[in-house]
Amino acid sequence: MLATVALTAALLMPFAAAQEAPARIRGTIERVDGGAYHVTSREGTRLVLRLAPGASVTAIKPAGRADIKAGSYIGVTGMPMANGNQRAVEIHVFPESMRGAGEGFRAWDLQPESTMTNASVEATVASTDGQVLTLKYKGGEKLILVPDGIPIVTFAPASTSDLKPGAQIFVAGAHKLPDGMLEAARISVGIGVAPPM
Repeated sequence: MLATVALTAALLMPFAAAQEAPARIRGTIERVDGGAYHVTSREGTRLVLRLAPGASVTAIKPAGRADIKAGSYIGVTGMPMANGNQRAVEIHVFPESMRGAGEGFRAWDLQPESTMTNASVEATVASTDGQVLTLKYKGGEKLILVPDGIPIVTFAPASTSDLKPGAQIFVAGAHKLPDGMLEAARISVGIGVAPPM
């Protein structure tokens, strides 16, 4: 019987871990009630979010191609191309204080098959289809085609006063609390632009 209990617990552990995995939130604040932020996600789900003690609030602001140069540390949401390279969907330019954040290449959930590459710009070259970036990270390198007109943003300090009805937000990892509310240690809010991540 003990063996059966142990096996059942072992089988349920991945299920429990999946339920408790941090959730990404992309949405709009509908109202603020004390310390609770009522949010409608991009999927139309209504959520209640609160900030963890000491949580950081970051502004997402417009940037441009001139902010992407050799040595910059950036994040690129991309889509795979037939030649094995990536086509950028959006780019965020990290301030120097965030160099190394999330470094690497991985799957991303902005849209089906999208990826995220956080890396340093090794080189930038103009092409007939747009700018081509060579990005280098620990253990790898990616060539990224940057077409004209994609969102390019950067980060700046913000405060809870920026978290007001109508504000569009992005949370990389929110944890579900026993009462069903979500809690975030970091939240980004669009200032002059919707967070494109």
